[in-house]
Parts: sequence; C-alpha cells; structure tokens
Amino acid sequence: MLLNENLSRRAVVHTAGAPWVASPSAGIERRMLFRIGAEQARATSIVRYAPGSRFPRHLHPGGEEFLVLDGVFQDERGDYPAGAYVRNPPASGHAPGSDAGCIIFVKLWQFRRDDAASVTVRPGEGRTRSPAEGQKTSRVLFEDDYEQVRLDEWPADAPVHLPNPRGLEGLVVQGSFAQDEERFARGSWLRLPAGEDLRAHCGPEGATLWVKSAPLLHATVCAF
Repeated sequence: MLLNENLSRRAVVHTAGAPWVASPSAGIERRMLFRIGAEQARATSIVRYAPGSRFPRHLHPGGEEFLVLDGVFQDERGDYPAGAYVRNPPASGHAPGSDAGCIIFVKLWQFRRDDAASVTVRPGEGRTRSPAEGQKTSRVLFEDDYEQVRLDEWPADAPVHLPNPRGLEGLVVQGSFAQDEERFARGSWLRLPAGEDLRAHCGPEGATLWVKSAPLLHATVCAF
C-alpha cells in the first residue's frame, strides 16, 4: 500500500472525515496518514483502541513514536494518559492495549538505525522553549542533532509562522487554524517538505500543534 509516499510534496489529511480501517486485532482501528507497505509498513496513523482491546506482544524493529490523544494507553511498563509522548527505539517491544479505550497518534519504522533513545514524557512535562513571536508556549518533548519534537500553543486569532529548514510535520491536538481557505481542525495532519514554511492563522479558540522538525525520512532510517 502506498499513501502520501511522495515526500517531496505537501501532504494533508483531515482525519475527522477519514474512514477507520480495521487492524488484525479485534477492536483496534486506524486512520492512515502515510504508509509504505502492507500490514508491516513504514507508517503514520491515528489508532483507536476500543475498551479492553490490545495487541499481542510484538517487537518494533524500526522504532515507534506516539502521542496519546484521548483516554489511557497501556502496556507492561505502565499507563499513559492523554498528553503522554513516548519513543520506543528500534528493537524494543511491548504488548499495548487499553482497558478503558484510547486514541493515539503513532509513527512506525521512521527511526534512524543509531537512535537508541527510550523516551517517556508525561503530560505537562518537557523542556520549555522560548516561544516564537506571537506564540503562547512551546514545549520540547524530544530533541537531538537530527530532529526536534514539541507541542506549540498559539492564542486565538493569531498568525502562525513555523520555519521549515529540514522538513515539518504537524498534528492539530486542540483548536484549529486556517491556511488560505483550508481549515485544519482537531486531528488534521500536515507534512511539508524542507523549505516550505507553515504560514497560517489560528481560529477563535487558538490551536495546540504537535510539531516535528526533521528530515521527512532520515538518510539512515531503519531498513524495512
């Protein structure tokens, strides 16, 4: 399966209108944003766990990165409520599920081969970063020489300008913004190639964006 595989082009998915696609495990469904591959894939998705659903224990040879959007995600290491951010490096494994149900934003098989960092950031944690002009807050969830992952908060009716020297990916976690005549509501996903800045305008409720500044595919990405 190929979905938004051309990394040289702007890609957008407004997930509120996207279909849920069943996974091999009962009660777990996905909204696909980016995909190269079949069931095992280099992929970015929104994943919904029904109450009591879980995957059997499995490995992540290419690494896994996720942000909990709603509910409580769980594995053998603990509970991760909405707002938690986790990086499980290549060769890690777990048995994920959710007793009460949850929704997560997840990226698979997109780690560098030498990225061994295991990261868990609880809601409200992370390094406070000097916000850009007009921004309310910016909180770094992960940063190394190759990428920066953060949560940016913008006030109501404010202009948004995110420089993009390396490649940019964003997910609207709360609120909304508009780019030209296109509205990005909660759950909307955007990916821009390097050099194409994000210029937009927040809606009346402001906006919180999960943002990754990084090459859209690392030169040393885990072989798939």
